Amino acid sequence: MKYNAQRPSKRQRGREGRELVILTGLSGSGKSTVLRAFEDMGFYCVDNLPVELIPIFAELHAQGGEDFGRAALLVDAREGAQLEKLPGLYKHRRREHWMTLVFIEATEDALLRRYSETRRPHPLGKDQSVRQGLQRERALMDPIRKLADFVIDTTKFNVHELRHFITERFKTSGRQPLLLSLVSFGYRYGIPTDADLVFDVRFLPNPHFVPRLRRFSGKDRRIVRYLRSFPQTAEFLRRMEGLLTYLIPHYIREGKSYLTIALGCTGGRHRSVMLAEAVRRALEKHGYSAKVIHRDLDK
Repeated sequence: MKYNAQRPSKRQRGREGRELVILTGLSGSGKSTVLRAFEDMGFYCVDNLPVELIPIFAELHAQGGEDFGRAALLVDAREGAQLEKLPGLYKHRRREHWMTLVFIEATEDALLRRYSETRRPHPLGKDQSVRQGLQRERALMDPIRKLADFVIDTTKFNVHELRHFITERFKTSGRQPLLLSLVSFGYRYGIPTDADLVFDVRFLPNPHFVPRLRRFSGKDRRIVRYLRSFPQTAEFLRRMEGLLTYLIPHYIREGKSYLTIALGCTGGRHRSVMLAEAVRRALEKHGYSAKVIHRDLDK
């Protein structure tokens, strides 16, 4: 997630506690999921509001009661050419109303995959390919994206993770969550292509060469006990915990929405598995939640 320094200050709010969020972005990026997450948080939500009605809605919101204090609007490519009016309208209206513009996107490969799974045409036209529709949509939306207070890339999110991310980010003002993924892997199968940080843990003794331990995975208490019997294991985990708790707040401050940490051993079955689980528990002590993926455990 990227943060735009042009976001209005608190002095530009109307009455305290009122907030109007405009959601927009690329088709297939998860905008409907985001809108439902806002609705679950108690926002008054409107899907596909015509651009020319936003000023009227903003006035009603500014004058509304407590039940109308937090509202979210979804405006997207279904508006067609009318979207060209949104940048100017937003720049003008944000001077008078507390408004936040959230732009939701994903990589082209991710969007093409999602369209392939749903077999739906792109909303900008059925007379062209999905790829052409996405390229046209990016060009149309680029001026809006540049104005966004928050840009959220949903490429690595599934539906549940995206809803959790939005809830954590917007339920408390100023809080910026980070989706953490810990991936164990075996070097013989290659390094995960989406890893942000990679740690080689092959310096630890390998349980594979202990006949009585070979058949167990790094989740088994016998493997855990064996690896923890070596002082370098505890030292590595201590240093990992210190490094990650130092880095994560900086990543959040820079607007990163997800971080993939990969730990690799030879086969991805013993050392990396045990350490990924241990790092997850260490991060939980500091209030971070992380999902663990053992990519090569069953190979």
